[in-house]
Amino acid sequence: MNKTIIKGDKVIWMITLFFAITSLLVVYSSTETLAFQNKTTTERLLLKQAIVMLCGIGLLYFAHTLKYVYYSRISQFLMILAGAFLLMTFFVAPEINNAQRSLRFTLPIVGQISFQPSDLAKLAMMIFIARFLSKNNTQKMGFKEMFLKIGLPLFIITLLIIRSNFSTAFLLFGVSIVFLFIGKVKIKHLSYLILIAVAGLGMIILIGLIKPEVFPRAKTWVNRVSAFSMSSEKEEPNVQIVHSEIAIAQGGLFGKMPGKSTQRIFLPLAFSDYVYAIIIEEYGLVGGFTVLLLFTALLFRSIKIARRCQMKFGGFLVVGISLMLVCQALFNMLVAVNLAPVTGQPLPFLSMGGTSFWFSCISIGIILSVSRSLELDYKQQYSEDLLANGSE
Repeated sequence: MNKTIIKGDKVIWMITLFFAITSLLVVYSSTETLAFQNKTTTERLLLKQAIVMLCGIGLLYFAHTLKYVYYSRISQFLMILAGAFLLMTFFVAPEINNAQRSLRFTLPIVGQISFQPSDLAKLAMMIFIARFLSKNNTQKMGFKEMFLKIGLPLFIITLLIIRSNFSTAFLLFGVSIVFLFIGKVKIKHLSYLILIAVAGLGMIILIGLIKPEVFPRAKTWVNRVSAFSMSSEKEEPNVQIVHSEIAIAQGGLFGKMPGKSTQRIFLPLAFSDYVYAIIIEEYGLVGGFTVLLLFTALLFRSIKIARRCQMKFGGFLVVGISLMLVCQALFNMLVAVNLAPVTGQPLPFLSMGGTSFWFSCISIGIILSVSRSLELDYKQQYSEDLLANGSE
């Protein structure tokens, strides 16, 4: 790597590039059924993913060259933009499985791309919270002020998402609460936010069960949670979970080797929601543990960057974004091994996708932007010290 071109934490660069290249292998292995359904070939889907990957790396590079303070300045605009796109899904997004989640558009060469505004919303919210924490003394702030500045925007974005994507809304709200806790917001205030959220969720579920046309996904949420928490022999097992467990069991220690998966044929979303099961089937527990280890390393490297950052916004920005990425990855893995209810969350970088992959790359680019600024500050300080010593 040319050090004059690529800057920032080299370990994070290596982890990201490893994930990006691995995604090509995983997508090629897991899209056989998808290719058959869409009357295309796995090679064509692989080519599409390769183009998406290269575009994502380009976005990552661009994001890492910008000074991270710019993200603070546009955080409010990003929140408004995310809210506008989420509203658009109610009117123009196609309905799939009683949910309107994606806006679709066509790009040259790449073809049709599905854009989930919730991906933008997650990133925008982390930047917005980082800005809030860096500009306010939360220990001296009353609940009303805190609610108006951060609680209300969080609830608005979460409500816009929850109608069609409960798991993303839950992930966004949960990570935001943890992020605010890290930012030393009073526990009492966080408890009030959680109580409001629980009461609101109860009302949404009740309305959805009485009037399914208002919240058509409410019954699905209840069924998924009840199926996970109160499983019995009389209940019909979830086909996805069954084949995911079979894939993991067949993987063993070292796996069947790339391209040898059998469960990819039976898992409806082997290339997305259950890609972790395919990774374990083909690369074994060693491969699954490696993926988990790399996401953990990403989080710890990000924390290291945050601790070195002198400006509060940069430190909070890195913590929030890395926390969102790693928690999403953890949710995907827990679902694959049947330790959490089905959520529909893709595995960052490794699941097949367009805008999901791109926003993951942008997120890493922002983390590297903070790391890059630390390197530049260090070099500048080192040069000034040399000049000072020389003048003496």
